[in-house]
Amino acid sequence: MTVLRRARPDSTTVRVPVRGRELHGDLAIPIHARGMVLFAHGSGSSRFSPRNRYVAGELNDARLATLLIDLLTPEEDAIDTRTGHLRFDTDLLADRVIAVMDWLQSHTGAANLPLGLFGASTGAAAALVAAANRREVVRAVVSRGGRPDLGGPSLVHVHAPTLLIVGADDVEVLRLNELALGEMHAIAKLVVVPGATHLFEEPGALEDVARLAREWFANHLDRP
Repeated sequence: MTVLRRARPDSTTVRVPVRGRELHGDLAIPIHARGMVLFAHGSGSSRFSPRNRYVAGELNDARLATLLIDLLTPEEDAIDTRTGHLRFDTDLLADRVIAVMDWLQSHTGAANLPLGLFGASTGAAAALVAAANRREVVRAVVSRGGRPDLGGPSLVHVHAPTLLIVGADDVEVLRLNELALGEMHAIAKLVVVPGATHLFEEPGALEDVARLAREWFANHLDRP
């Protein structure tokens, strides 16, 4: 039997001005898009992350637009490669996510789409802090192997339904997610993927992440 897959939209490279700097991203908007998902990368990752690009492609198949963007400039990324400190600067990353969200609200083709955030690793904390600061804009949040605990006091101010996805064998991160879940007042759910480690490299693990994210965003971005 032949399985027909909807043609995925071509991505467009965009440049987003943020406080005198410029962030580079890949924007993909399917025909008749029903929502937009902004990806917040962390821990040295970038918009070229094969894991996030795979998830983004699956979301595109569900008529969800995606923006994968580097939250650090090339110069900052070079510094972070040496020092590793910018990837843990939650305030800086969250400020960048908020600026990109504001840019999307004025971008033709994306301005009227309900917005969700997908955060990975330390980017999950940035996504949650941004969601707490833009409660009227963010409709849903998904964290993949994230560090929501780094969101600190912002967690109680998140209103958007939040899905935390963690590998069962990512023991310490699982513990931190359980603690963060207990701090949240929004609709929140923790899903543990059996046999998966931090990067979800095991067979079928990333497919589970994509399916869970797709279902979460489809359910919550469609709601008023």
